[in-house]
Amino acid sequence: MAQARSGTWRTPLCARCTNPDPDFWGRCPVCATTWQLSPRPCQRCVLEQRVRDLLGDATGTVRTDLSAFAQAVSAAARPDTTLAWLSGTKVHTLLERLGHDQRPLSHEVLDEFPASKTLDHLRSVLVATGALPARDERLVGLQRWITTTVAARTDPAQRRVLHGYAVWHHLRRLRQRLGEEHTNRAQDLNVRCHVTAAVNFLDWLAAHDAALDSCTQPLVEQWMANPKASYRDETGHFIRWSVQHRYATGLTYGTTRWTGPRGSLDTEQRWADARRLLHDDTLSIGDRVAGLLLLLYAQRTATITQLTVDHVHLTPDTVKITFGKSPIILAEPLAGLVRELVATRRGKARIGAPDDVPWLFPGKRPGRPLGDDRLGQRLQEIGLQPRQDRSTALLALATELPAAMLARMLGVHIKVAVQWQQAAAGDWAAYAADVSQRVDGDLSSR
Repeated sequence: MAQARSGTWRTPLCARCTNPDPDFWGRCPVCATTWQLSPRPCQRCVLEQRVRDLLGDATGTVRTDLSAFAQAVSAAARPDTTLAWLSGTKVHTLLERLGHDQRPLSHEVLDEFPASKTLDHLRSVLVATGALPARDERLVGLQRWITTTVAARTDPAQRRVLHGYAVWHHLRRLRQRLGEEHTNRAQDLNVRCHVTAAVNFLDWLAAHDAALDSCTQPLVEQWMANPKASYRDETGHFIRWSVQHRYATGLTYGTTRWTGPRGSLDTEQRWADARRLLHDDTLSIGDRVAGLLLLLYAQRTATITQLTVDHVHLTPDTVKITFGKSPIILAEPLAGLVRELVATRRGKARIGAPDDVPWLFPGKRPGRPLGDDRLGQRLQEIGLQPRQDRSTALLALATELPAAMLARMLGVHIKVAVQWQQAAAGDWAAYAADVSQRVDGDLSSR
């Protein structure tokens, strides 16, 4: 690629396109290919030399396990921005240290480096270029946190029970649920909250000169009566688990039955927000589609960010999207927005990003989707409240669909669908008659 000379940030023009007269331009003295006026090496050649200096040996030769990464950096579409990235102190130090380390590249080698966002991004680029295998970084971080938390307990009995609860119960169940998927933020937070609740309760017992194996029901009730007690539901789970596994005896802690969503559910505001997202061209196409999937189909942010082009089925006449087992036909103008998103989606990663990005919502890191926490922030920035809005959408859908259909179409568990149906108190005796009288309408008319 010739050096950019004009155009815009998204559509830069090289020297050839700016002035196609070959006699007007000189040539790069190194590659003799790039058209330019300067007698200095072109940015592409400078970038290739910088990469060899950072990752290569005394002769500039880059070792085999780093060669794919070096080639990807050297071939970046924008040499100028890549050079600026390499010039950063943190990136420069990391790459130089990586190039001088004679051990085979591995995640364990990178784990020895000081933790930072720069290291996280570099790791993602190394994975995307094939220099490292993919790894569930959120799960690794959770495992480290649990190891540190358990090791911090000075009492051997507390350390043993906490290890059993955190590792053998929560981590084991999380791995079983994940399969080949990566941990999302909600799953990570759920485990951390339960383990933190266990730690807090053990500390409270110690402060009252008691231990878990000698804890009595009056002590549990005293803790429950404390208005400052946190993580009440999670603490109850820990106590019931402790009794089940004989770390404690004679204790009871009732479960809290879910009776419906908390907080106000504003159906009119839901439709007002949906109309705004359907027609407001000033908002980004990605935020509009994500918000509509939340408002109209009650999808979690964690589910939305995991959607790929394979979940969308395009034909000349219809647009279908699959959340659960059955695809849903999208009405206009949402169908048109999804078509546009599929055609124009683009991540911000400039190095190591695959040519064919599968994600509907690609993120900053190459080969990875947008984080569900970041999507939640973006939806809040455009006036949505993801958790409350999803509850409103679920309650509304539960009044229109039977639980089995709700689970099959939206990808929620059948037990969850039944709970929402009960909360909505839908009249299913009149369901079939109501459906038979409906006339399909355009979303924009709602």
